[in-house]
Amino acid sequence: MNTHSTPDMSVILATPDDEKSIRKTIQHLRQQTVQNRLELVIVAPSKTELNFEQAELQGFFKVLVVECGEITSIAKANAAGIRQAAAPIVALAEDHSFPMPDWAASLIEAHRQPYAAVGPVVRNANPNTAVSWADFLIGYGPWIDPTAADVVEFLPGHNSSYKRAILLECDDQLEAMLEAETVLHWDLRKKGYELYLEPAAKTSHVNFSLISSWVRAQYHCGRVFAGTRLKTMSAFARLVYIGGAPLIPLVRLRRILRELHKPARPKVPLLRVISALLLGLGLDGFGQMIGYIWGIGKSQEKLAQFEFHRWQHLTPQDQKEIQALQ
Repeated sequence: MNTHSTPDMSVILATPDDEKSIRKTIQHLRQQTVQNRLELVIVAPSKTELNFEQAELQGFFKVLVVECGEITSIAKANAAGIRQAAAPIVALAEDHSFPMPDWAASLIEAHRQPYAAVGPVVRNANPNTAVSWADFLIGYGPWIDPTAADVVEFLPGHNSSYKRAILLECDDQLEAMLEAETVLHWDLRKKGYELYLEPAAKTSHVNFSLISSWVRAQYHCGRVFAGTRLKTMSAFARLVYIGGAPLIPLVRLRRILRELHKPARPKVPLLRVISALLLGLGLDGFGQMIGYIWGIGKSQEKLAQFEFHRWQHLTPQDQKEIQALQ
């Protein structure tokens, strides 16, 4: 029996339509060792269209559905969920990232320290293709499982946890700061807060494996990141980053290779992956250059099309394997 008056952590999980896209993530949340201490905050356009079976939501401290109309970006949905959450800690979840059973307990325990944010280490849930590995390394290279516990510069976007009160200090800028969480993390560090990577918290992330989807997503990710930074950037810094944009892929490639050479790293088929890795980094760099010149544009809305229903952006083999993933 849970005697607490409030949950220990609220998990924010968004869907652009009904329950089908988030069902597997909820299954993994129900396997958490501290499920009864978690508030599940489902953000959706309409509560009536979710169509959940009651049994699928049993065992949580509380389930809250936040209606926010059409979801045009993951940041909009996450911000709406954070504002309505009841717990002092909020964790962001995705329909294509599946936490291990000790994930929530480990995040909650780490938050006993005064860290503003705590993130998990990440595994590649679909390592069959070069595109998936390239997507994984570009998006989650610094936090590959295993990685040692440490105070870090930034954490996995869309998969980390925060002290809610600190996020609410962003006020009406919260949604904008969540567009590119690396920018939020830099801002938190500038304010004197620390960010912590907790290796006992693990999640398996499903990455793009269809190249037709991935190349578009990489461009829009780069543009959203640069466009978000642009809002607080001086004119001089903007010119520097526009001029230096062609170097961004090389700088990021060097960082990824350095990560892969650290002890105990999983074996990555680098010779098979390198061409896709260079392509993805080049597209991200091009997107950043356009973002620094013209801002986000419509990339925020277009990127939302790739943030949900990840199965649509997988090879047939990956679709079958992820469907069977427990």
